[in-house]
Amino acid sequence: MSFVKPLKLGNLILPTNIMYAPLAGCSDYPFRKMSSFFMPVLTYCEMVKMDALIRHDANTYKLLDFDKDMHPIGAQLCGSKKHLAGPCSKIIEDLGFDVLDLNCGCPVDKVTKDGSGSGMLKQPELIGEILHEMVNAVSIPVTVKIRAGWDDNSINAPLITKIAEEAGAVAITIHGRTRVQAYKGLSNWDYIKESKDVASTIKVIGNGDILDGPSAKAIFEKTNCDGVLISRGTLGKPWIAEEIFDYLTKGSFDEKHPDDFKTTFLNHLKVTLGYENDKRALIAMRRIGSWYLRQGPHTKELRDLLNKSKTLDEVEKIIYSYDFDSAYSTY
Repeated sequence: MSFVKPLKLGNLILPTNIMYAPLAGCSDYPFRKMSSFFMPVLTYCEMVKMDALIRHDANTYKLLDFDKDMHPIGAQLCGSKKHLAGPCSKIIEDLGFDVLDLNCGCPVDKVTKDGSGSGMLKQPELIGEILHEMVNAVSIPVTVKIRAGWDDNSINAPLITKIAEEAGAVAITIHGRTRVQAYKGLSNWDYIKESKDVASTIKVIGNGDILDGPSAKAIFEKTNCDGVLISRGTLGKPWIAEEIFDYLTKGSFDEKHPDDFKTTFLNHLKVTLGYENDKRALIAMRRIGSWYLRQGPHTKELRDLLNKSKTLDEVEKIIYSYDFDSAYSTY
C-alpha cells in the first residue's frame, strides 16, 4: 500500500501529501528557496500576526516573500480577533498564495498570552468563527493547524476537527502534543487517529515526530491520516520529502553523501547572501550551519569555527576547506 498520493484541498490539487511546516525563525525565504530545488511540496511561510498584517507592517510582509518557483506556497495567520480574519485573509489571497492556514498551535507565551496560537484551544467555538470569516473572504483553500489540546485534561482535537469542518476548512493539521508539553516528550498520534475517525470531508494531516521515512510510514499506519506535515525534519534536509517519498513507494532511499550536505549548505549560503545584507546573512548562517551539521557525528569543530567566524568570506572558506567526509564518518 502506498501512502503518498496527490492531495485535494478544495479546488487545489497538491502534487503530494507530504508538506513542509511553517516554522517561526526558520522557514524564511532562503529556507523555502532551498526546498523548491527538490521535490515540489506545499511549503509554508513563517506565521504572521493579523494585527501586523492589517497595519501593513514592512517586516511582516517580508516574511511573506516568495517567487514563482516556490509554488505551491502557503501562508499562516495567527490571531484571535474575529473582525480581522476576513480582511487579513483577503490580503493573503491577493498576494498570490495557494493555501491559507490558521495557527492554533504555537505554544510560546508571547503568542498565547492574548489568546492566539494554542491559546485558541481554550475557545474552540472561536476557532470555528474565525475560520468561517476566512473561508467567506477568499476562494483559496483554508486550513487550520492545532495541537491535541491545552493539556492532558483538555484534549479537544476531535471536537475542533468537527468544528473546523463545519466552518468550511478543507484540512486540519494536528500536532500530537499538548500546549503544556510544548516540544517535550513524544507526540501522541492516538489523538490524530481519533480526529481522523470523526472527520467526514475535512482532510486530517499528521504532525509531530516525523523525521524520516520510517516515522512517516508509522504515522500513516497508526492514524490513517490524509497527509503529513514535516517540521524539525526539514532543517538541514530540504530534500527530506524525496527521502520519505522514496521510502514509502520503494521501501528504501538513497543516503546523502557528505558532499551533498556540503554542497547544499553552500547553496543555502548563496541564496541567503542574495536575500539578506551581510550582517544578517552572517547571523543566519550560524543558525543554518547547526541544521546541516547536526547530521554528522563529528562536526562540533566545524560548528565552533563557523560560530567564531567574523565575515562571510571566512564562513565560505571554512566550509569549502573542511573535510566533510571525516566529519560525517561513523568511525
